[in-house]
Amino acid sequence: MSHIRHPELAGEGLKKIDWASRHMPVLQALEKSEMGRQPFTGLKIAICIHLEAKTAYLARVLNRCGATVAATGSNPLSTQDDIAAGLDAIGVKVYAWHGATEEDYFQHLRAALNPAPDLVIDDGGDLINLLHTEKREILPKIRGGAEETTTGLNRLRAMAEKRVLAFPVIAVNDARCKYLFDNRYGTGQSVWDGIMRTTNLLISGKSVVVAGFGWCGRGVALRARGLGAKVIITEVEPVRALEAALEGYTVMTMAEAAAVGDIFVTTTGCCRVINERHFPLMKDGALLANAGHFDVEIDKGALGRVAAYEGKPRANIDQFGLPDGRKIYLLAEGRLVNLAAGDGHPAEIMDLSFALQFLSLKYLLENRDLPREVIKLPSEIDQQVARLKLEALGINIDKLTPEQHTYLHSWEG
Repeated sequence: MSHIRHPELAGEGLKKIDWASRHMPVLQALEKSEMGRQPFTGLKIAICIHLEAKTAYLARVLNRCGATVAATGSNPLSTQDDIAAGLDAIGVKVYAWHGATEEDYFQHLRAALNPAPDLVIDDGGDLINLLHTEKREILPKIRGGAEETTTGLNRLRAMAEKRVLAFPVIAVNDARCKYLFDNRYGTGQSVWDGIMRTTNLLISGKSVVVAGFGWCGRGVALRARGLGAKVIITEVEPVRALEAALEGYTVMTMAEAAAVGDIFVTTTGCCRVINERHFPLMKDGALLANAGHFDVEIDKGALGRVAAYEGKPRANIDQFGLPDGRKIYLLAEGRLVNLAAGDGHPAEIMDLSFALQFLSLKYLLENRDLPREVIKLPSEIDQQVARLKLEALGINIDKLTPEQHTYLHSWEG
């Protein structure tokens, strides 16, 4: 039995799922081609991912292609109760609600695993971690999984290095059709959507500090520049810092940036990127937002300790008053601002990522002898998804002639 809070919202949730599906042509094409084949018949799939409309469409497609699907949220604030109700109404077992406590959250993960899945999709690594700690009796049954975040892959690679990873996991996050589009354009747009709808403040003319210049950070910086902001990058990796500098961004340490930034966005996947050393340096009215998977990049505990008082001026904004009268504002409790304070990435972007997830699960079924480690997604799957997207956009591209193919693959000149 599902664990949801508001079954009466199913109608609204189904409308949202339908709207998202209409803007996800790649997943539509896979649904149409695979429903007749029913590749997941008899299989159980557990999904731990942000429970919103695009995710729900993926779950619906898997269900229609034969799978018994159990879904739970990967972030307590990104779960949308109407979506959870809509999924439950169409036969997907859902274990999630918005604002779940930490205890609720892990109970939901356990419930999603109780049916003993054959395949798993994870977002951040919590589900797979739980399998290897509390649910080890299920491990022999699992054929494989897929992970779509940098944070999750970091955890899984650490497990693989210690030889404790019990099944192969496809690194969806490392696919080109994921990080080039989802991480860059999806994060870039959705982060600013979340910040702007939450604060109703102008971005143009402000100094925006982006921590991290990976693909997510690049997207956030690109869109901040497009909105008219002065963009500052902080980094720990020299090559990325140099790239940022040569792209025209100002590069400095967080200690330097703390004193000049108006809006701070963390995109690193690391902990305490903004911490007790930085809060006393910040301007009155500084806005702090996180776009990394876990709520550890901004040290919330330290912020609470340096504050003389706390308040809540608007929904999804916590105010921390410093002893000298300055105020610092934390958005969405330091959780993923684009999902906790918005609707996440655009449907057209998640279409690519979820098509990769779908095809990754098929690949795991078709290749039973994969090693128990983090597996690179085959380039053919990347190419397939890109071709389907181009086709949906009405874009034609050239093909190599036999002569050109021979030329490019010859060493003799």
